Amino acid sequence: MNPEITQFARLDDLREARTGIPEIVWGENKTVVQLVSIVRRMTEKQSLILVSRLDEEKGRHLVKEFPSGNYHPEARLFSLQPRPREEAATRGTMLILAAGTSDIPVAEEAFVTASLLGSRVERIYDVGVAGIHRLFAQMDRIREAAVLIVIAGMEGALPSVVAGLVGKPIVAVPTSIGYGTGLGGIAALLAMLNGCAPGVTVVNIDNGVGAAVAAHLINRA
Repeated sequence: MNPEITQFARLDDLREARTGIPEIVWGENKTVVQLVSIVRRMTEKQSLILVSRLDEEKGRHLVKEFPSGNYHPEARLFSLQPRPREEAATRGTMLILAAGTSDIPVAEEAFVTASLLGSRVERIYDVGVAGIHRLFAQMDRIREAAVLIVIAGMEGALPSVVAGLVGKPIVAVPTSIGYGTGLGGIAALLAMLNGCAPGVTVVNIDNGVGAAVAAHLINRA
């Protein structure tokens, strides 16, 4: 291994072989120098490289160093495919529902991640419970999905509503959208954990990547 890497990172080169999911790098608290070194090392081993939680400046640096890569600004993700990936066999379409427009960055993080992992993904945004008729208007598409990612901030009610309407696996994502007693997403997280509709799995606040991986594993045939 590159000696430079051993000073600050120990890469799990065999994760994709074990699980089908490559190691995904958290980019927010790493320097550009560290990220470039890590990505360069990963190009030797992985067919898909994902770096999450990147601001635009870091994203531009990575694209400059790796011109075949892409920075997805709304998702705050950098992606690079150094070599062709084997197409994933999936059960059907994954559908991402976001309660409000403010939840879209988390939804896009999930969308880009799941799409690159190999799931066929569709999105429906701004269907929160405050205007529940907007959700009901999409029920045909919701029923056709093999697995759903349901994203909401504020009171976090949307996953429970959806779980009461369809018998599909649901991965719920609380977001930090809200104010006052929203407590940075804790209110939505607790609401989702305490939901009475069965069949809902809850990931951490704003964890679009974690939701995408979980939903992709469910969707993988």
